[in-house]
Amino acid sequence: MHEVLTRWAAARPEEEVLRYEGSVRTWAGLAERVARCAGALRAEGVRPGARVAVLDLNHPSCLELTLACAQVGAANTVVNFRLAPAEVAYVINDSAAEVLFVGPEFAPLVDGVRDKLPTVRRVVRIADEYEDWLAAEPDHEVHPAGPDDCFLQLYTSGTTGFPKGAMLTHRGMLAHAEHVATDSDAGPGSTLLVAMPLFHVGGSSYALVGLYAGARMVMTRMPDPALLVDVLERERISHTFFVPALMAMMAKVPGVTERDYSTLRVLCYGASPMPMPVLRACMEIFPNVFMQVYGMTEASGVVSLLGPDEHADTANPHRLLSAGKPITGVEIEVRDPVTGEPVPTGEPGEVCVRTEQLMSGYWNKPEASASAVGDDGWLRTGDGGHLDADGYLYITDRIKDMIISGGENIYPAEIERVLAEHPSVDDVAVIGVPDERWGEVPKAVVVAAEGHAVDEAELLDYCRAELAAYKCPKSVDVVAELPRNPTGKILKKDLRAPYWEGRERRVV
Repeated sequence: MHEVLTRWAAARPEEEVLRYEGSVRTWAGLAERVARCAGALRAEGVRPGARVAVLDLNHPSCLELTLACAQVGAANTVVNFRLAPAEVAYVINDSAAEVLFVGPEFAPLVDGVRDKLPTVRRVVRIADEYEDWLAAEPDHEVHPAGPDDCFLQLYTSGTTGFPKGAMLTHRGMLAHAEHVATDSDAGPGSTLLVAMPLFHVGGSSYALVGLYAGARMVMTRMPDPALLVDVLERERISHTFFVPALMAMMAKVPGVTERDYSTLRVLCYGASPMPMPVLRACMEIFPNVFMQVYGMTEASGVVSLLGPDEHADTANPHRLLSAGKPITGVEIEVRDPVTGEPVPTGEPGEVCVRTEQLMSGYWNKPEASASAVGDDGWLRTGDGGHLDADGYLYITDRIKDMIISGGENIYPAEIERVLAEHPSVDDVAVIGVPDERWGEVPKAVVVAAEGHAVDEAELLDYCRAELAAYKCPKSVDVVAELPRNPTGKILKKDLRAPYWEGRERRVV
């Protein structure tokens, strides 16, 4: 990845690569800052294989640190800033981060858990200390990275209820950047808007697509709907990626239809369910530019897309319900989740992916890594779906019961683990139910403990004290018993069915 930066810096040194609020980076300027960042990391004792961590809203320092880690052989762990303090501490400790970079909004949180971060030798406050910290002698030495060396570690929750660090590699991220840049026609004449959080592949991976393509990028600190409408017009954006919940809010911004979006060529959306009314409204505002994308952190980002032509195809409107076809360099099969054998066309099964984009595994979790990616190189996504006769992929259910709310992955096991500790709860299952704003949100279905009455408000408050706000259930249903199969496994499909009945589109 370091070679991508140096190549563009040599070819177009004075051209702008990144604009953020009032600051501008040229290619040569970015390369110089990354070299100084690499020198500062080495001065801190960060060696090949080590981890650093960033806890901040979007800021150029995060991208600089990712690129500097690629240069020194370390990896940048970008922490989800929406996590609760205990969850933040877990991720930092699990990664064994040696240096922690924190934004001003999260300094009090870090102060509160500082004594619980034994591997962190140094905390750098980005607003007050980063520029001074960066005033190191530039270090142009480059670690001889192997293709499967990790330089970016993003955490994705697992069915055990604890997050797992997906190790994203030079091979995987370069393959993803090449494939997405090719299929979205991004190049040196493009301007990419990076609006999604950098702890998400829709943020960091998308920024690296822009870097690979030699594009100009505009980064926003937060995905504010009114601001993004303005930026799309003012900065003459050609490419961007939004989650559906954000697009729903943008469609309601006053004057949104009166703006000039004539430079916009590709607007990708994905990571959560897109309600059809929202999609139709946005297609009126931004015509002929939509690409629906489907992907996952373990594959460095996008694995399939549905392009503008299919969005405009009135003869096949059902294809708007699909996740499109595999992108360049990606193979997709639907397999029987038990036998692992491919199923016939049109039959449901587990979506499996093979591509150079795949992670090298989960950090320090060999069993989970082996379970996710087989010896044959196929990733089990945990998503259920089918392929039609024309090769279009349809996602219909989630093998692993994951909930995607506003683009954020939520695993019920995390919430169930918390609710099971409440004295009024005897049994619990958490499912995703439809929500017009977020696509879907968690709902807790509980059985009351003997001699107790379940108080919905009390349970919700209990969750808010233990979990990030976006993970907390939005409602609670009390039932006499949970449906189970003969082996005792809760039948979440049966629990979900009444809430999704009659919906045009269940999952993206």
